Amino acid sequence: MKIGVLMGGISSERDISLLSGKTIVENIDRQKYDVVEIVIDKKEDIIEKVKGIDFALLALHGKFGEDGTVQSVLQTLNIPYSGCGPLSSALCMDKDMTKKILLANNIRTARWLNVCSISEIDYNRLDEIGYPVFVKPTSGGSSVATTFVSKKEDIEAAVLEALKWDTEVMIEEYIKGDEITCPVFENKMFPVIAIKPKAEFFDFASKYEEGGSAEFIVELEENLHKEVEAMALATYKALKCSVYARVDMIVKAGVPYILEVNTLPGMTKNSLIPKSAAGLNINYSQLLDLIIETSLKCSQNK
Repeated sequence: MKIGVLMGGISSERDISLLSGKTIVENIDRQKYDVVEIVIDKKEDIIEKVKGIDFALLALHGKFGEDGTVQSVLQTLNIPYSGCGPLSSALCMDKDMTKKILLANNIRTARWLNVCSISEIDYNRLDEIGYPVFVKPTSGGSSVATTFVSKKEDIEAAVLEALKWDTEVMIEEYIKGDEITCPVFENKMFPVIAIKPKAEFFDFASKYEEGGSAEFIVELEENLHKEVEAMALATYKALKCSVYARVDMIVKAGVPYILEVNTLPGMTKNSLIPKSAAGLNINYSQLLDLIIETSLKCSQNK
């Protein structure tokens, strides 16, 4: 089987995508697969560069990669690919839509306000939510242009900064608690990973710099584990995810809240999905096999 590993892309997460892609290429089982490295530099590359491959293993992150666009193109070309389909990819990429669906399904999430310009900032609503808040691009990732804002006077500048990266900006309630992430594969939750960033929150440096945070498999108290698992699976289902996704949560005083869902999580050596899989004695190469095999099985339903 000829597998194309798609990486790079045109989003703010291009460099991380390249790291994910290179790690995949280095660790994939060459005895099973004929592997082709495909670097996407512009949108038009997709149609030309995927010619002749049997399967697209996606290491793309952010817009035109994780938002359903590439998935739609691949479906049109009848090329099976890894991960979620176009609809769930688009829904999870747009954090505002994610939260609206969570709210409609009575799944707990932080309060928020979504704006397209500084004129849309509702300060009365923000007073209800309370400070501090996070300000971030609605469809961004890797904590790019995410600002921790502790007072009203700094909101406008943070929104303007986030608008450099996206057309919409989310202002979200800050919930102080313990951050965890819950990988879900085919409606089953993998081991939960606890995240202890050295910074105020799990920012870009915490995610990708060596020693930026401590990340380890955690055994939650039994009742909390059951609730976290139920929420992760309900979120996966509500957003129509398939194959795999990573559900991020924050736990405050024993109460979990959904933060966001990643349909193409990072796949570098420091990434969270490989660490969780290791807890089931699944090494990196075996994890790639699992993603490929499950994706092929699900492709007929996409």
